[in-house]
Amino acid sequence: MAMATHESGVTDDARQVIDLTGELALKIAAHIDVEGVAETAVPGLRLYRRTQLTECYSAAYEPEFVVCAQGEKLITIGGATHVCDGGSCLLSSIDLPSVNQVTRASEEEPLLSMVLKLEMPVIREILSQEEFHGSEAPFGARGLVVGKTPPELMRACCRLLALLDTPRDIPFLSSLMQREIIYRLLRSPLGRHLRAVATHGEQSNRTAKAVTWLRTNFDKPLRVEELARLAQMGVSTFHHHFRSLTAMSPLQYQKRLRLHAARVRMLTEGVDAASAAFEVGYESASQFSREYSRFFGQPPMRDVKERRLAGGTTANA
Repeated sequence: MAMATHESGVTDDARQVIDLTGELALKIAAHIDVEGVAETAVPGLRLYRRTQLTECYSAAYEPEFVVCAQGEKLITIGGATHVCDGGSCLLSSIDLPSVNQVTRASEEEPLLSMVLKLEMPVIREILSQEEFHGSEAPFGARGLVVGKTPPELMRACCRLLALLDTPRDIPFLSSLMQREIIYRLLRSPLGRHLRAVATHGEQSNRTAKAVTWLRTNFDKPLRVEELARLAQMGVSTFHHHFRSLTAMSPLQYQKRLRLHAARVRMLTEGVDAASAAFEVGYESASQFSREYSRFFGQPPMRDVKERRLAGGTTANA
């Protein structure tokens, strides 16, 4: 059956998403009036607001679901760049270092988004329900994907944000609404990527275990053979699945983590470049400086000085 369209050529689903995106933007704006990230009374829910364009900055995604209600941001993972704008959603199922840039935001129309932390035990419990039995086997999973938010998923997000207006309902209803969001996310076109990482025994799930180990131990020497053994794969197969999931090789992933961590320590703890380099696992300060300059565009201390003058931050979302 053909989908109904308006005279403008916009389908009913597209019109609903436009209306719901505007509603979500109003709800976010009502509960965040500061630049950056704000925690909310709903466990795992953060709101994000930007009123100015930015240069590229480093960030680190955790397993989380992001819905952009207004504005535009570019997210680069490895060599792939994703555009996240009004009505788009982002799903990150593993820890991933990234380079972000706000490309559309102003005082009149700030960049507004909601960020919901994903708990893998809850996702696995939902996947164990009968509704997901016999689902198509996950394939080609990626650790971070961006797509358009379906109307039913956007409605669930609006209902979760509405809880902020009735704080007494949060303890009882927030977990139920978050479960609905996860359910609808798993049912959406992006859901297979999350399902693959959450399902025990799948190659993406085993690769994700190695990613988690590397994320926790990025300052240690990299031994790909040990990571492959942790993932229960041969080295060549592991390389293939690691790159498919993260858009990087294990060495590139480790390097991004080290550079991101070093930058944060120089900015927040005031350590010098050499100290930061050794703290994150580099054996050579000159190698650290070369790789930092290549990745961030200028030497460490000059970059840090400019970011401090500009009030820069490595905060994510």
